[in-house]
Amino acid sequence: MTTPELTLIVAATRSMGIGFQGTMPWKGLKREMQYFARVTTRVPTSSQPPIQNAVIMGRKTWDSIPPKFRPLKNRLNIVITRSAPANPPPSPPPADAEVRVPSVEAALKYAAEASSSNGGGTAARVFVMGGAQIYEAALTHPLAKRVLLTSIDSEFECDTWFPLDLTGGKAEGWERKSKEELQAWTGEEIDEGGQEEAGVKYEFQMWEKKD
Repeated sequence: MTTPELTLIVAATRSMGIGFQGTMPWKGLKREMQYFARVTTRVPTSSQPPIQNAVIMGRKTWDSIPPKFRPLKNRLNIVITRSAPANPPPSPPPADAEVRVPSVEAALKYAAEASSSNGGGTAARVFVMGGAQIYEAALTHPLAKRVLLTSIDSEFECDTWFPLDLTGGKAEGWERKSKEELQAWTGEEIDEGGQEEAGVKYEFQMWEKKD
């Protein structure tokens, strides 16, 4: 059983703000949300079906998703919560149901077990999608490999921040990758210099931990 690496995916303001009162501080970034959905759903071209990526989130992040969109389609949804049952459901999990576990470590273990129980590949990639405490725990994990950042070139009122400062193009222990490397990993066409939507400019970036 191979434990997959962790990719954190996040949208943040200039000062790395990510949330306000349990929701996103900005509105109307539909193309950004579509990018998130495609990237977290798309599996590597080398993968063999049946296969799905996993998305790991805290209970508050899960609650912030409108019920009609839960669980996120075509992905293994793993929710970290203190009220998780003592034993998670058998893997692979039932269709259209989230899995609840008590920690990032337990989430990774479940994703790996789901992969091995379904022909070696239920969880192709594993994404961490918030909130701040879950990001912080993931960043300290030895399997944390990269951060996919939507860098929003504006400030909004925030009460929650991403625990790694990626402003200014530098971050100790991390390296920003090129647009070509981001495109190759995500399978997305990335606009040079970013894009603008609903009056908000933003840029897709990829950062990887230095060896």
